[in-house]
Amino acid sequence: MADRDLQELVRRRLWELARTASEASRFSRWVVPPETLERMSRRGGRSFISEGLAEFLARALDVPENRVRRAAGLPPVPDERESISTRPHLRVVRGGGSTKRADRVPPDTTQPPHLG
Repeated sequence: MADRDLQELVRRRLWELARTASEASRFSRWVVPPETLERMSRRGGRSFISEGLAEFLARALDVPENRVRRAAGLPPVPDERESISTRPHLRVVRGGGSTKRADRVPPDTTQPPHLG
């Protein structure tokens, strides 16, 4: 069960962050090779990590170390990053996505608002 949880965590975080395995490997300071991350994110395979690798995998996935440890079935450690949220960062696009100011139509303030 833990190997599947770890696999899902790796796959989901790479997708959420829009990172390739090579980019994630770079964030781990190349401690976790890109081939290992690719193998860990594939369906149908098994993945497990050692306690020493949990810190670097957490750095590659931009999650708290204990989240990786929990998914891998390892004992927790004191982790100062534990309270960090890992939701994907979304941008709000207003005005239909146009960046030109000329495309915006100002509201008509000469007419009273329609109530009805």
